[in-house]
Amino acid sequence: MQYRVFASESVCSGHPDKVCDAISDAVLDACLAQDPRSRVACETLATVNRVILAGEITTNATVDYEEVVRGVLRDLGYVIPDYGFSVDEVKIDVRLHTQSGEIAVGVDQEGAGDQGMMFGYACRETSSLMPLPITLAHSLAKGIDFARSSGMLPYLRPDGKTQVSIRYEGQRPVGVDSVILAAPHDPSVSLAQLSDDLYVAVVKPVLAESGWTIPADAVLVNGTGVWHHGGPATDTGLTGRKIIVDGYGGMARVGGGAFSGKDPTKVDRSGAYGARYVAKNIVAAGLADRCEVEVAYCIGRAEPTTFAVETFGTEHASMQEIDEFAWSVLPLSPRQIIDTLNLRQPIYSQTSAYGHFGKAELPWEQARVATAVPAR
Repeated sequence: MQYRVFASESVCSGHPDKVCDAISDAVLDACLAQDPRSRVACETLATVNRVILAGEITTNATVDYEEVVRGVLRDLGYVIPDYGFSVDEVKIDVRLHTQSGEIAVGVDQEGAGDQGMMFGYACRETSSLMPLPITLAHSLAKGIDFARSSGMLPYLRPDGKTQVSIRYEGQRPVGVDSVILAAPHDPSVSLAQLSDDLYVAVVKPVLAESGWTIPADAVLVNGTGVWHHGGPATDTGLTGRKIIVDGYGGMARVGGGAFSGKDPTKVDRSGAYGARYVAKNIVAAGLADRCEVEVAYCIGRAEPTTFAVETFGTEHASMQEIDEFAWSVLPLSPRQIIDTLNLRQPIYSQTSAYGHFGKAELPWEQARVATAVPAR
């Protein structure tokens, strides 16, 4: 993994696909809050003043799905009818049914609910042991959202994207090469004002917090020159369509499927979280500076069919020692991942924006030893 420049992107919480992820995870949390053993696979589609929920839910919870949807839209700032997608105007179509009995039998026997492979990754580029490009891209997206929701830049509208390119020497990040931002806004605001405001209110403070700087002329805002209309009214959203944003920004391999809307019996979610937990603990323990963990499953089988650790030549112990440590950190059967990381909690709404990894409060982000300070 030798890059001279590496770029990652993120999206704001009001991006159409993230609207759908937020709704799907809010439905999951609503079910888990009442029934921790709920089986949920909720997909969302959002378009012009329309939200469609579809999928499989088996639960003892009583959930007002329409109210869940409207609560999410309200929180995301879709409250103005002129957007073409707003909390009071949107029509909601609920098409949910129970989980297939053929899938349920494997889960009931404490096996995987599907086949597939998942990857977890960690490196010493940041204190969260996440790659720097995706970490900064998420921070910038969060900064744009805060500038809008706090009233700092009240002319911003929900939706938005960020992209950060990082210069590397070997495997070490040495500088921010460029930043690209896209943010819809009120037509009364000029592109020049938008660019200046985003640089001062978002880019400079976000990068400075992580110890980086970039000149204003290395920041590109709204590449076409104008963006007034965003959200699902102009770009249909779907659950699970931002899996690279949700993961490691392209720095690690991607396997399995998307995360949002799935309860932890789905190995797409729990397997990916377990793999991240193992990879992070390997790096945090100082056994390697960069680590990728792969697990693969067969439907109905409890133990993973594949388990592999790659350290890209950065290991500080033998691979046998690293493998033994990995298995001691977390046995990777679905049941053991769920129980060890306590995944039957309503904690998933906080993952639907700014990534599923690198957030210290989440159980799969806990390290058994103190996190090593990243090298500069």
